[in-house]
Amino acid sequence: MVYWQVLGWTGLVLALWLCWTPLAWHKMRQDKGYQHLVFASAMVLFCLWALKAGISEGLDIHFLGMTVLTLSHGPRIAVWISVLPLSLMVGFGLLPWEDVGLYAITTAVIPAFVSYGIFWLSYRYLTHHLFIYIFVAGFLNAAFTVVLHLCVVSAGYWLSGLHPWGTIVDNYLMLSLLMWFPEGLLNGFAVTLLAVYRPHWLRTFYDREYLSPER
Repeated sequence: MVYWQVLGWTGLVLALWLCWTPLAWHKMRQDKGYQHLVFASAMVLFCLWALKAGISEGLDIHFLGMTVLTLSHGPRIAVWISVLPLSLMVGFGLLPWEDVGLYAITTAVIPAFVSYGIFWLSYRYLTHHLFIYIFVAGFLNAAFTVVLHLCVVSAGYWLSGLHPWGTIVDNYLMLSLLMWFPEGLLNGFAVTLLAVYRPHWLRTFYDREYLSPER
């Protein structure tokens, strides 16, 4: 297990290094409104991750919220924002510090870039319409991302030998059949509210393209 923990921390440090952007840090220091948005996003993420449920001990599930976070900030900044809720989870005893690397990779890094990839595909190949943005880039994107997250975590549990495959399938992986809809609904609802009332908080939303009467 130590090998996997070291690998997870190595992957997290590498991901943070690759996701570093000086422009975002400069904006954080200069724009108080953006500071509030970043810290509010981090606190919402902490609440979602801290509320866990499961059938067997050690096989807990929770909402991700990474799709709407990625649509709001972009994948690189989303990864950095996830550091704050991870730190709070360690501080409150909800997550052992040794597992932070693996947890961050499976819960933040992979979902962030998968979510952005699905958004990019929808933007590249589908009509630029508000409904497409909400339903595809928001709802379906989040639903697919959480199922992928559960599959990756399940594979990690099995490869590390923490749980037998039968237990993982029956008590964790099968929950993806129940989890995809509420995750998609949560993110889709959040994206809808932001697109209508706070479109400037969505970095991937473009008024002239998604709301243009010519389209």
